[in-house]
Amino acid sequence: MSAITHHTPDAMLAAYAAGSLPQPYAVVVATHISMCMECRASFEAHQAVGGTMLDATPATDLSDELKINVFALLDAPVTPQPVFQKSGVYPGPVMELLEGQPPRWTKLGVGIRQNIISSNSSGSVRLLYIPPGQAVPDHSHNGLELTLVLQGSFSDDTGWFGVGDLEIADEHLEHTPTADAGPPCICLAATDAQLRFSTFLPRLLQPLFRI
Repeated sequence: MSAITHHTPDAMLAAYAAGSLPQPYAVVVATHISMCMECRASFEAHQAVGGTMLDATPATDLSDELKINVFALLDAPVTPQPVFQKSGVYPGPVMELLEGQPPRWTKLGVGIRQNIISSNSSGSVRLLYIPPGQAVPDHSHNGLELTLVLQGSFSDDTGWFGVGDLEIADEHLEHTPTADAGPPCICLAATDAQLRFSTFLPRLLQPLFRI
């Protein structure tokens, strides 16, 4: 794997460490951290700072009712959650959302496929499969889009993105991501709003494909 050159911004790592990052973006950041030692170290540093601040916070007495509720939760039976490991090109955080199963691809046309992993009021998380040489239709954004490369690579006006690289696109960016030669480009993408496609056919099919 080539060196990762496009990283998670520090402010986003801090928000993820604080637990304040919206779920769709948190999935992508967690996956990036699992692939990038540099960002993992930064994330752990933010966690350490948060722990230090918590230790320095003055203690507050708890009400008897709250204590009873907390002890009841501690006494409740706990069902261990499965721990998902990396499978193929899919890191552990992705396999967790896929519940250990391979992606269920839906065809979007011209060889491009997607698998919507989750979708709710805070946004959506999906896998994208783009054949070599194929381009995602030209589009801009109504919000923020994070795209993490899991296999292959793609290029657009902002540069080249290989395995482990994270592209962050906002409403100011209009681009046509194109998969490079080699293996198909597989990406993990999170958005908080629908894309804005430049041409008629993608706009017509947009409600069907939920992208």
